[in-house]
Amino acid sequence: MAEPVVRIPDAKVALSTASVYPESTATAFEIAARLGYDGIEVMVWTDPVSQDIEALRRLSDYHQIPVLAIHAPCLLVTQRVWSTDPWVKLQRARAAAEKLGASTVVVHPPFRWQRQYARDFVTGIWRMANETDVRFAVENMYPWRYRDREMLAYAPDWDVTKDDYRHFTIDLSHSSTARADALQMLDRMGDRLGHVHLADGNGSNKDEHLVPGRGNQPCAALLERLALSGFDGHVVIEVNTRRAMSSAEREADLAEALAFTRLHLASAVRVAGS
Repeated sequence: MAEPVVRIPDAKVALSTASVYPESTATAFEIAARLGYDGIEVMVWTDPVSQDIEALRRLSDYHQIPVLAIHAPCLLVTQRVWSTDPWVKLQRARAAAEKLGASTVVVHPPFRWQRQYARDFVTGIWRMANETDVRFAVENMYPWRYRDREMLAYAPDWDVTKDDYRHFTIDLSHSSTARADALQMLDRMGDRLGHVHLADGNGSNKDEHLVPGRGNQPCAALLERLALSGFDGHVVIEVNTRRAMSSAEREADLAEALAFTRLHLASAVRVAGS
């Protein structure tokens, strides 16, 4: 029997719980199951369910949707979630990942005003990575801009490829806001790329997180390169649906994002196979 021309890569496509905001973590599991996502990335934030491992386990079991990644509480609005100590936050994120069977903890580089944390961050992430099989995938960020002013808010740098980490997360909305070339960043990450946040952007000063295909980022090209390289990490849809006028419109956006991702992961393999 002839082998099929198209082989879908091993990469799983997950839904970030941030993609349903202002709806709840529980709603994200429900939508992911209904639309056929492969799993969930839990953004740990002020929703109590996102912080509760047993509640997450029950949701995962009920909807038969695995938790594939934990996004540590690194945002300004989560400065007091899971302690005010950033290392404790990462320890709790790792424990959550281990208990839920997630392979990845996503972490942002420190804010520049977290001076001691920033000084120890690179060595500290290596130390934590050596203590577990869970990947600590450090995510690219961006300069903060207001009118003609630019503030470097992250340390050691918003461009995480300038430092030595075992694993990276690439976020295309962040590369858009940084006005950085995402494909060149992908090249610099090389085989240390462990995780993808897929979203689009138009180079705005604001972090847009558009549905893939609605901005100017090379979302399709990046997915095709991942497929051809045999990427086996997770591709996570992390988009902003706050402006959706209804739950049905939000779900349609998330269905479109999933279809776009699966199409371009498969299309590259089709071309190579043929």
